[in-house]
Amino acid sequence: MAIRPIVITGNPVLHTRAQEVTVFDEELRTLVADMYDTMDKAPGVGLAAPQIGVPLRIFVYDYADDNGNERRGVLINPELTISEVSDEPADEDTEVEGCLSVPGERFPLKRAEFATVTGVDLDQKPVRIEAEGWFARIFQHEFDHLNGTLYVDRLAEPWKTIAAEVVEDNGWGIDGKSWLPGRDNLEG
Repeated sequence: MAIRPIVITGNPVLHTRAQEVTVFDEELRTLVADMYDTMDKAPGVGLAAPQIGVPLRIFVYDYADDNGNERRGVLINPELTISEVSDEPADEDTEVEGCLSVPGERFPLKRAEFATVTGVDLDQKPVRIEAEGWFARIFQHEFDHLNGTLYVDRLAEPWKTIAAEVVEDNGWGIDGKSWLPGRDNLEG
C-alpha cells in the first residue's frame, strides 16, 4: 500500500467533524491499509483518517499493553463512552500525550481512565472494546480527531498557552502544512 502525508494543525480537515462512512468497498480497504502503513512508519499508536486529509469517521490503532498483548484494529463510524474525568491536574510525567498532527510535541492532558468504543470493522461487523489506562487514552485521542478536536485544544493552562506558542513558532496553524513519515524527520 502507501504511506500518506500527515497534515499538521491548521488544516481545516483536522478542525471539522468527519463524515460517516457509507460506502464499504475496495477504496475503503485501500484507505485503511494506507492508514496502517502511515501509522506504522510515523511511528504512532493510532491514526485517524482526517490526519491524512480524509474527512471520514475512521481510525486505526496499534497498542501493546504492559503484558505484551498486541491490540491492532480499525474502527469505522465509532461511538465513545468514557468514565468521569478527574478534576485533578494532569500528571506531567505519566499523563503526557503527543499527536502526529502536532509533530514532536508532548503535553500533559487529563483523560478518562476507562472508555468503551463501538463501531464496525471493514466487513461491517460490530466491534465493541472496553479499555482502560493508555488504551482508553488512545481511543479518546483518535475519537477527538473525528470530531475536529486536537489534544492541544483540550489542554489546561499553562500548557494551552505553551502549545499555542509552539504552533506559532513552527509556522503551523495554517492550511497546507504536512509531513511524510519516512522522509521528514518528525514524530508526534
